[in-house]
Amino acid sequence: MEVQKKITLSGLRKLIKLYSYIKPYKFEYGLGMLFLLGSSGASLIFPKLLGELVDLGNQGKLANEINRIALILIAVLLAQSVFSYFRIYLFVHVAEKTLADLRQSTFNHLIRLPMTFFQHRRVGELNSRISSDITLLQDALTSTLAEFLRQLIIIIGGVSLLMFTSFKLTVFMLAIVPAIMIMVVFFGKYIRKLSKQAQSQVADSNTIVEETLQGIQSVKAFTNEFFEMARYRGKTIEIAQTGIKNGKLRGAFSSFTILGLFGAMVAVIWKGSALLAAGELATGELFSFVIYSMFIGGTIGGMADVFSRVQKFIGATEDLLEIFNEPEEQIETIIQLSTDEMLHGGIRFSHVSFHYPGRQEMQVLSDVSISIKPDTLIALVGPSGAGKSTFVSLLLRLYDPDSGQILFDERQSRLMSLSALRSQMAVVPQDIFLFGGTIRENIAYGKPGATNDMIKNAAIKANAWEFISLFPDGLDTFVGERGTQLSGGQRQRIAIARAVLKDPKILILDEATSSLDSESERLVQDALEKLMKGRTSIVIAHRLSTIRQADHILVLNNGRIVEQGTHEQLIMVADGLYRNLSELQFA
Repeated sequence: MEVQKKITLSGLRKLIKLYSYIKPYKFEYGLGMLFLLGSSGASLIFPKLLGELVDLGNQGKLANEINRIALILIAVLLAQSVFSYFRIYLFVHVAEKTLADLRQSTFNHLIRLPMTFFQHRRVGELNSRISSDITLLQDALTSTLAEFLRQLIIIIGGVSLLMFTSFKLTVFMLAIVPAIMIMVVFFGKYIRKLSKQAQSQVADSNTIVEETLQGIQSVKAFTNEFFEMARYRGKTIEIAQTGIKNGKLRGAFSSFTILGLFGAMVAVIWKGSALLAAGELATGELFSFVIYSMFIGGTIGGMADVFSRVQKFIGATEDLLEIFNEPEEQIETIIQLSTDEMLHGGIRFSHVSFHYPGRQEMQVLSDVSISIKPDTLIALVGPSGAGKSTFVSLLLRLYDPDSGQILFDERQSRLMSLSALRSQMAVVPQDIFLFGGTIRENIAYGKPGATNDMIKNAAIKANAWEFISLFPDGLDTFVGERGTQLSGGQRQRIAIARAVLKDPKILILDEATSSLDSESERLVQDALEKLMKGRTSIVIAHRLSTIRQADHILVLNNGRIVEQGTHEQLIMVADGLYRNLSELQFA
């Protein structure tokens, strides 16, 4: 029972946090609540008036009095229908606006989270949080909570009116309610658990779809269509089995309540007939009592479904608010950099050590110290896993070092604005990611709001205009999902144009020519040489032939700088790692 209490209090706190999103629309929500009260009140008056109508007919009263009650009943029905319309309209109005705010807030929060968060989460799962979970909340905000409150008002108001009509009969009728409430708590605990499990399984199935469609080329190349079908089929069967189990539980709950409530109804009519025969109850009162009992019984029976939906709602809220508990990066809108925030290109690593979260035993960088002068070309060389990519990740502050410090122009990176720092850097990776829009949109991503001339000039400098101008739609040509409509060399030059447009002070290149044909390599290399002029450039080199002209070469191995110097200096080191790598490549 203590466990159940904790779950309830925890769920209540989460619900309160979620409903804080309704605050901007509290007037409309409050008005909706008033219409909810009016609608519920009209429902409660209805059986009472019907009872009076039966009594008037039974006592042989005049037709005028009977007609008066009938007219009041019609007025109550009309009022109830008007109240119901505005109740639903206002709740939907508030819910849609609230959910739009919640979706924006969730997406904005996800975008602000650090890389450490995304290391442990899959895209499909996060997508499910924004789509499936928030869709569940939509049902809760528009109908579930309103229905729950309406039923609560009818039960409390109905029982109060029953007490007023006949105390003895009410006590008799309520004898089974505690048993039903205990079953509600018992079943609700398991329904909530299964609902949360189903949500998790749906997120997993979305992940499979997302990854399979993103990697559809690899799926087809390895003829793994049936493997992916089987994987998705297995997950959907799991979801179905959880849903069936949940359905069995809800069905058992519903059966129990129907049996108990209708059994109680028979008992109430039997007891009421005895009181009627003894003269302790009027015919109209018994009629009203039976209708109220049916109202209350049906409402308690309907609460089983509403309660299970509330449990689902709480389960979805828990998963969603779990994301909100993750700490954000301190990013901000950069309109214009101040003089203090501007970089000149000087970089210094001072005794930097780092390991990735979750891999405590694996030191990726160990006691790295190096000074890089502004406007120089620095190459990072070393075997796979030496720490080259981690080096540039720390530069971008995608991660912070465990010990030591990174300084830009002798200013500690931790003390600098994260957004100001990254706004003055650009990355041209080996594996280019293009958004599925147009060439124009992809180039302009380097500087949102850039003019057409600025975008065209960037494309010309990146040697991309020659192929862009051949397309019928030019800059408005769609590149397809992840840029699949373009060749590798074309994608690379679009990425370079994006970096040109950004005009960074520090440029990071992950060997952009390693997988290109000779002609594409020549064009890309020429574009990169133009781009590197007048800025500090850090190049991760896979092919040593491309970095012979580097001002300084850092050779990394097992997270340490084992050699450094120019190409001519390093090639002369006997048994040196750089010389060995060079001989292997040019052999």
